Amino acid sequence: MGESRGSRAMYTFLSLWVRPVMNGLMAKEWRGQEKLPRGTGMIVCPNHVTEIDPVVISHFLYNQNVMPRFLAKASLFEVPVVGFILRTIKQVPVERTSAGANRSLEAARAALADGGGIIIYPEGTLTRDPEMWPMKGRTGAARLALQTGAPVVPIAHWGAQEVFPRYAKRFHLFPRKRVRVLVGDPVDLSEFRDAPLTRTTLDAATDRILVAITALLAELRGEEPPAERWDPALKHQKMTGRDFEGRADGEGRVDGDDDAGPVPGGER
Repeated sequence: MGESRGSRAMYTFLSLWVRPVMNGLMAKEWRGQEKLPRGTGMIVCPNHVTEIDPVVISHFLYNQNVMPRFLAKASLFEVPVVGFILRTIKQVPVERTSAGANRSLEAARAALADGGGIIIYPEGTLTRDPEMWPMKGRTGAARLALQTGAPVVPIAHWGAQEVFPRYAKRFHLFPRKRVRVLVGDPVDLSEFRDAPLTRTTLDAATDRILVAITALLAELRGEEPPAERWDPALKHQKMTGRDFEGRADGEGRVDGDDDAGPVPGGER
């Protein structure tokens, strides 16, 4: 299908000021670009350590001629100017109703058909792990991959958290920091392709994605990851907000426990 002229023009306009800012903030060390699939859409799954991660990953993908697309709350598309920009660069609205979820799935399929990269953070939010390793994930990325057949590309990055620490209120500009990005081989989900989209299947596929991301991050950091993945539910942590050490409401359920993703079907 290809990228529309309007979308490319908007991306070019945004890049005129975003790229110089990012280059000024951080030196770049990018590896593994050759592993990005070419001529097809992809689901990009990075780790998530700080609020500026989306800009870091978008910068990286755009420089590889992959148009970055995010799952954005449908309400944002109704905001003046912001909504216009989101629609022009074909971001994917996420709706919670069954009918809305079907529309979101079709929008995601269209974005993949355009050859762009849909960026989904499998963790769903900033990691709660004290050492900032990938924590237990949500199943949205796996569900979309299994329903569309799109390749899942794991990406790890490290260094952005030194510029803007998790939930910080200001940037740390000096001395100039370096952000490193490492791309892995597409995750092999073939054994799950014909399986029913049950919670068991989706959890196993999600874990496969997180294992790949964690291995890449371990390579970047030169450290061994923890033997067990951090689970916010078991730690009674909230999944939203800065006060994520707070206790959960109800019987051990944490805020934001539902999977965030546009793809209907399967157990939740």
